Amino acid sequence: MPATNESRSEPLLYTIPEAATALRISRTKLYELLDSGDVESVYIGRSRKIPAEGLRIYVQRLRAQRRP
Repeated sequence: MPATNESRSEPLLYTIPEAATALRISRTKLYELLDSGDVESVYIGRSRKIPAEGLRIYVQRLRAQRRP
């Protein structure tokens, strides 16, 4: 079974640098979002990963909070 989601081109999990790049933010800002719980993460052993779905949910929440 391939390690991709429905689109078959996106990984299921991102590393911290990959997720920061995907969101176009710094690693420091991503760590702030992770620590606050705004972005979901999982651990595989000691390695912290960011689910692709977690990034999508975060962006959807930002879009829902759009300012007029």
